[in-house]
Amino acid sequence: MKEEKSIGKAYDLVIVGGGVTGAGVFHEAVRRGLSPLLVEANDFAWGTSSRSSKMVHGGLRYLKEGKILLTRSAVRERQRLLTVYPGLVDPLNFIMPLYEGHGPSMGAMKFGLSLYSLMAGEKQHQIFSRGQTLDRVPKVCREHLLSAVGFKDAQVDDARLVLRLIFDGCDGGGQAFNYTKALSIERNARGTVAGVHLKDMRTGEGILVKTPVVINATGAFAEALHPSPVRGFHIRPLRGSHLVFPGKLYPIDRVISFIHPLDKRPVFLFPWENCLFLGTTDVDHTTDVSKEPCITEDEANYLMDGLAHILPDLKVSLDDCIASIAGVRPILSKKKVSASKESREHVVWKEGGLVTVTGGKLTTFQLLAMDALKAAQKYLPGHSKNRYAKTKIEPRAASGGKLEIAKEALALCSEGLSPQAVQRLFGRYGDRVHQMVAICSEADFTCIATTQTLWAELCHAAQNEQVCNLSDLLLRRVRIGLFLPNGGMDLMDEIQARVQPFLAWDDARWIQERKAYEKVWQDAYAPPAQKINPLNEPPNKF
Repeated sequence: MKEEKSIGKAYDLVIVGGGVTGAGVFHEAVRRGLSPLLVEANDFAWGTSSRSSKMVHGGLRYLKEGKILLTRSAVRERQRLLTVYPGLVDPLNFIMPLYEGHGPSMGAMKFGLSLYSLMAGEKQHQIFSRGQTLDRVPKVCREHLLSAVGFKDAQVDDARLVLRLIFDGCDGGGQAFNYTKALSIERNARGTVAGVHLKDMRTGEGILVKTPVVINATGAFAEALHPSPVRGFHIRPLRGSHLVFPGKLYPIDRVISFIHPLDKRPVFLFPWENCLFLGTTDVDHTTDVSKEPCITEDEANYLMDGLAHILPDLKVSLDDCIASIAGVRPILSKKKVSASKESREHVVWKEGGLVTVTGGKLTTFQLLAMDALKAAQKYLPGHSKNRYAKTKIEPRAASGGKLEIAKEALALCSEGLSPQAVQRLFGRYGDRVHQMVAICSEADFTCIATTQTLWAELCHAAQNEQVCNLSDLLLRRVRIGLFLPNGGMDLMDEIQARVQPFLAWDDARWIQERKAYEKVWQDAYAPPAQKINPLNEPPNKF
């Protein structure tokens, strides 16, 4: 394997999968004083964990299904994340118009939201009259409109949450490498895990790492390492797709939640980073999960039909769309219900030191991590009940303590950043903001075009965050590939000038990376009008 990867020969555990579940296990393992290695066959957060609806929420739908404990756990995790990661996980208001003869009733919503508030320990909902609804949601459909409910949840940059967990873990003593694939599990004479065979996906070189525990957190790929032990119970890949529009087309400060008239599913129009996201779908993903997923014509039309229903006077078409994004949810299923009715609860399989955890929600990643480590407990060094009991998780303290952080925050503010922008940086990068300040000039702490992303973030990521491809940088380390027309390619010359010195790519490598990025963006992230059913799937019936 490449020498610069510096992978050791033995670890307390190896985590396979660099999404939010694997990152959560890795972070928690480091916090417990273990020596973990995390490997990801693609880039960190390449899969579902960079393609979600960005919502940290309790899940009102689970109350409707009678899953009160799942909702309570998610609400508590939402509150924890808001406390631990301000600037990365931020409060977000929702509003849901209510209609006569369509969607949930006011009585049902009041009951559910009262439980929601009770679980959060404070009132987090309110009722809006018809007039108040019209004031708060301009152009909303007036026909049969009765009123609306408002409630609180939260929003996160999903990819940055993954990266924060991973790099905090690395700074705490763990090791994590992208583009490193786990091929197979090595077992000893007793049949328990003894190691894992890895492959560097760029060089093709391999290595056997010794470990008594492998935690399989590969999502849709989980059964490749650990076939389901339950007959007829398998991964069902479900695709959720979104359309992205410029925020100026319909400026809103909250999520508009509504029931799609076709299949009665909840759909959202939400603001994020000066853009509008419309989503999501919920359909079977029938093509190769190792390929970049993308929205289909059917999904795009479905979302636009929903938008036309809730905002009939809004003059927006697919021609206004600047990007799209699609993710594949790894749902455990016997395929006895429709896609949208499948459970999002997670499962844990264990077999002689191999632990597989899959399913679940972005919000509850920490609970999945706890369950995975508990399942591996007997194979971990120094295993005792007390050591692996559930405890409150806190982020690593920044070097120099709170006073140094405050001083540096004030210094950044004096360079033209608002207190909100400073909090955003610390939320996303934690203690590594110090690295960013060390390599960047004052001119770098300015926004890229119309986004909230700073040039300093690109420079920092290029030097310090294992960027192997241009798509790693523009689609996951920062998200300007989603926020800017043409994936930011109109700014490519300036991007090159700013970050090429940190990446140490020569001009020939840069040209190669630029072409590869353009292809990835065009195939998987371009507006759907530019690609008609590129997955070559049969039409989905919503």
